[in-house]
Amino acid sequence: MDRLAEYRRLITCLLSEFATWANQTPPPNHETVCVFDEERDHYVLLNVTWAQYRCVHSAQVFVRLRNNKIWIEEDWTEDGIATALVDAGVPKGDIVLGFQPEEMRPLTEFAPA
Repeated sequence: MDRLAEYRRLITCLLSEFATWANQTPPPNHETVCVFDEERDHYVLLNVTWAQYRCVHSAQVFVRLRNNKIWIEEDWTEDGIATALVDAGVPKGDIVLGFQPEEMRPLTEFAPA
C-alpha cells in the first residue's frame, strides 16, 4: 500500500476511535462526529453541542494531507494526535504541526513544512 493511502487509513481510524471514545459518556446535548473529505484529504473531529438556543460546532482535531505530509492544523486532544501517529509508525519528518507559527516549527521535533 502506498504511503499516502496508509496515512489516509490511519487518520480515519484514529479519528474514528477518538469519536467512539468521546461519545461513550458525552455531556448532555453533546456529540463528537467525524467529517472525512478523502477527495481533498481533509479530516475533522467535530464537537457539536447546544448553548442555550444555538447549535455550536468546534473542531477538536483537523488534519489534512498536503505535499505528501500529514499537517495537523488543530488538535485539542489530551495526548495529541501527533503522538498517536508516531506510535503508529509515522516518521516525525512526515508530520507538520500546522497550528504552530511557521517560524516556530523548526524548533519542534517534527517537520517544519
